[in-house]
Amino acid sequence: MINGKMWLVVKPTVGIPLMLGGVVVSALSIHTAILVNTTWFPAFLQGKPRAAASLSDGSAPAVALMKPGTPSEHASLLVK
Repeated sequence: MINGKMWLVVKPTVGIPLMLGGVVVSALSIHTAILVNTTWFPAFLQGKPRAAASLSDGSAPAVALMKPGTPSEHASLLVK
């Protein structure tokens, strides 16, 4: 243990609850900050599904248009 001598100064019956309490306080403060500052986290906690992602201009990604072939064929498809 790196800080084994700490328990010579602080009793484990005091130090362990203090450390665990610090972990609980920090975790609750992080979750509260996320809950207050985002819109998706409250919806996630309520069990609402995510909105489906959509392409704004209606075009398919270039990878979906590629067929098996050589890299030069793929490059020529992207140039067209």
